[in-house]
Amino acid sequence: MASIAEANSLFEIDMELDGLLEEIQEQVESEGEPSEDLVTRFQQFCDAHGEKVDRIGRFVRMMEAREQYCRSEATRLTDRARSAAGKIERTKNMVLYYLLSRDLKKIEGRQFTLRAQKNSQDSVKITDQAAVPKCFCRIEARISGIIWETILSILPDELARTLESSVQQTRPDNDAIKSAVAQREVVPGAEVRRGLHLRVL
Repeated sequence: MASIAEANSLFEIDMELDGLLEEIQEQVESEGEPSEDLVTRFQQFCDAHGEKVDRIGRFVRMMEAREQYCRSEATRLTDRARSAAGKIERTKNMVLYYLLSRDLKKIEGRQFTLRAQKNSQDSVKITDQAAVPKCFCRIEARISGIIWETILSILPDELARTLESSVQQTRPDNDAIKSAVAQREVVPGAEVRRGLHLRVL
């Protein structure tokens, strides 16, 4: 039983069962009953079918557990990396404060030298984000396509083209598409249908 389940796919087992059923029906019609060997083989493939289903179910459950573990590990490691980055930043700031407060350029150990060095470029420190004028901000917005098209329609052509060129990503709004199709509207490039998924019980 196990060897049949291991050596054949679910489709192959199903096809073999169909073939065996046809043979059994033919023997019943011609001889009155199927041979013992044929019935035994049919039973073996029935058992293999059940074993194959169980193998698939166990595999899916195992992979689901592995996926969940990997996701939890990724979250845990991301948190640890964030914590380590915070410790690095605090330690560097502490040493930098030590060097600046004593007017030192560097301090040396046996293996490492800690040096205060100017950055390669200026950096900006925001002291009050709400006070920064919008013209000095980069705006990232999520708006519906209807609002977007309405805004473009009332802008001068040059300004509309400038605004369109600033778009970095556009993706379909599934909720808007489903709502439109539910109202019998045709949405070019999209279709709405009820799919299927496999559930392991």
